Amino acid sequence: MKNILITGGVGFIGTNLAEELVKQNYNVISLDNYSFGSKENEIEGVKYFNYDIEDIDKITEPIDVCFHLCAMARVQPSFEDPMEYFRVNVLGTTKVMEWAKKNNVKVVYAGSSSKHFNPSDSPYAMYKYLGEEVCKLYKKSYNVNTEIARFYNVFGPREVMHEKFGNVIGIWKSKVLNGEPLPIVGDGNQRRDFTHVFDIADGLIKIATSNNKHEDAWELGTGNNYSVNELFEMFNKRFNVKSINIPDQPGNYKKTLRKNDDLLERLNWSPKDRLRNHIENLKL
Repeated sequence: MKNILITGGVGFIGTNLAEELVKQNYNVISLDNYSFGSKENEIEGVKYFNYDIEDIDKITEPIDVCFHLCAMARVQPSFEDPMEYFRVNVLGTTKVMEWAKKNNVKVVYAGSSSKHFNPSDSPYAMYKYLGEEVCKLYKKSYNVNTEIARFYNVFGPREVMHEKFGNVIGIWKSKVLNGEPLPIVGDGNQRRDFTHVFDIADGLIKIATSNNKHEDAWELGTGNNYSVNELFEMFNKRFNVKSINIPDQPGNYKKTLRKNDDLLERLNWSPKDRLRNHIENLKL
């Protein structure tokens, strides 16, 4: 593995992954349409292309591995624009797999822990599920070298601070900056397997560099979870903030937690529980 393509390369996870790959002396190319990521995320040494995911055929450089991270993210916004979520997350993934088949490229696909719930809970969950199924189709029917990496609730440097598309930590950071109370959805007892992006990047590289093939998907979670109320206490200790409860939302799962230890046992991945330390050291 020498030449790497990251779709979504200026996004939160893509940028952290690109930075680590450059440190390890890989040749890294990014494909991103900059709809969410920005030029501020660009890493020295990475070659950037401002293309939509449907234009992946414009990438003509020889590529060994493609980390397919490009996706429309978050549950709630997907209810407002299901067609765009389908276009990017399903059609876009099909375009990537066709390109990989034609160019003999290994693909590591960014799946979602929402797979473990009813896909019909939201357009996001459905289309990430269908993205996995597209990968499995090309793996079985076209012999494309494909592995699925199923993410849990990712946090860390460069996380998106956006009211609509950010995760809970990113949204709360934005609220702290604006002096606003932190919104807690429902009763706050829902639990999340918060996984640091450094561990995600490490796991992705281990999957890409191994010949070990998974019959389903590699699970990238810490194996620990915290309630949203516990997360608020961490924020309150750090920033002395108030909370406000808002009504429960569709697709708000009660618990996420890594389902298997295959990545730990078969590829020696060692994720760390970094959440409390991350919150204690936040600088806004």
